[in-house]
Amino acid sequence: MIRHKHLMAVMLYVVLLVVSKASAQLPATNTHSFTLQEAVDYAKKNNTQVKNALLNLQIQRQENRGITAAALPSLSGNIGYTQYFNFPTQVIPAGSFKDQTVDDPVNFGLNYAASGGLQLQQLLFDGQVFVGLQARKASLDFQSKNVEVTEEAIKVNVEKVYYQLVVSKTQVKLLDANIARLEKLEHDSKELYKNGFAEKLDVDKVNVQLTNLKTQKISVLNSINIGYVGLKTLMGVPVKDEVQLTDTLSEAEIKDGILQDAPYQYSDRKEFQYALLGKKLNEYNIKRYQLSYLPTVALSGTYAKQAYRHEFNFFGKGDWYPASWVSLNISVPLFDGFAKDAKVKQSKLELQQTENNIDNLKLNIDAEVEQATLNFKSAIATIDSQKKNMELAEAVYNQTKKKYEVGTGSNTEINAAETDLVTAQTNYINALYNAIIAKVDYKKAIGKL
Repeated sequence: MIRHKHLMAVMLYVVLLVVSKASAQLPATNTHSFTLQEAVDYAKKNNTQVKNALLNLQIQRQENRGITAAALPSLSGNIGYTQYFNFPTQVIPAGSFKDQTVDDPVNFGLNYAASGGLQLQQLLFDGQVFVGLQARKASLDFQSKNVEVTEEAIKVNVEKVYYQLVVSKTQVKLLDANIARLEKLEHDSKELYKNGFAEKLDVDKVNVQLTNLKTQKISVLNSINIGYVGLKTLMGVPVKDEVQLTDTLSEAEIKDGILQDAPYQYSDRKEFQYALLGKKLNEYNIKRYQLSYLPTVALSGTYAKQAYRHEFNFFGKGDWYPASWVSLNISVPLFDGFAKDAKVKQSKLELQQTENNIDNLKLNIDAEVEQATLNFKSAIATIDSQKKNMELAEAVYNQTKKKYEVGTGSNTEINAAETDLVTAQTNYINALYNAIIAKVDYKKAIGKL
């Protein structure tokens, strides 16, 4: 029994030790404060999609180096060693020497042979390499523009989530104000009930409304917490860290510069710029295959030394015999089963697809701008009407509450006024949500985000 208790004590100590070490290894939670611009900048550095787009840009730079290398001279060295166990046989035809009547096989050579040399090669002309050199900048621009497109997409999402969370603070404040009003109403109803001027049912109705509001606040706070998790994931912030948003949002900021931007142009959209660069690369692709019909010209020069020995003593005394030559190689494509023709035609069809996509992108941009403009105008008008409606509902509630307190109003009236006020506030918050989303979409649609 004593041994059992001792064993349990040891096990408990081990468990506590492991837990304490694990807790000590957990990193402390960090707190980040972000303005909107800081949040966007942070996302551009830490979002996985942006980081991968930047890596693609670096990969393209290395590919360009490989294309450049194909046009530069290449130098290679070689060392060879041969040991003969049986010399190669050569046959001397009959009659080659005096009195020779039959073919005589002979073996000659030395047991050991070694060679070393350098070879310099220079490509003089290759149509595909030539086009590759021309397309280097376009390829780099294509990947750079892809980074910009990716960053803009991340910026759009960060702005939407950021401002939605900022607006949520207003929603929580309105809920708190409503809860405070109902708590005061609950207290007044209980006093009236105690003095016989109200029924128990009146108190219960207020309690139901109060409970509903508190439940709604819990739901809103949970949605806000989920929104923060989404924002942190989007920005690349560790989920365990705390994020604080320092920017505020007002109706004046939403309405600032409403629909006063210069007329939009397709070239303002990064997606359109990206598509044009893709078209340019398609054109280079056609040219590359067309030039593959031309001959390939290469120049090479070799300098080598060779040595032969009866024994392996190449590092001692003995002669090394020099050899050097220059070669010009011209490779002329004659017939490849129409493979090049197929590639040229395929690349031309791909260019047509790209042009079709660009035309379709123009239509989509026109539609986006039109829809975004209408949505933004509607959202601004809705903010104004919902704000007036909320102010009116609050005035009605206050007047109804006064009547109830002096005994000239009913509990039904004040409950209805409270419901109308909460509905009006909810509609106003939704109007703010929709307006900021509409503004971000409008800015993106005209290429001014």
